[in-house]
Amino acid sequence: MPDPGVAPDQYNLYILRCADGSLYTGIAIDVDSRLAEHERGTRGAKYLRGRTPFRLVFHAPVGDRSEAQRVEYRVKRLDRSEKLRLVSGELSPEAVGLTVPGIRAR
Repeated sequence: MPDPGVAPDQYNLYILRCADGSLYTGIAIDVDSRLAEHERGTRGAKYLRGRTPFRLVFHAPVGDRSEAQRVEYRVKRLDRSEKLRLVSGELSPEAVGLTVPGIRAR
């Protein structure tokens, strides 16, 4: 279900922690629906196959698709320790280009 405080075409950046401890970063308009696709294996990322269960540990609204892809690229280039710092709140979201209010870590 889309976040009620976010525009319908608003993309979100999300980070999943997989069963093997690895982190997966992606973008979606509706994060809950995208997670369900990953769990079912339909249109889900190949990387996540065999790494279930996974858990959403971070998500944040990032803007339109172009902006979301730009931020996703920056986050994917972070090393594991920097991603963990982002998830925990120790790394400023602005450091990776997240400037939209409403950033959430789970």
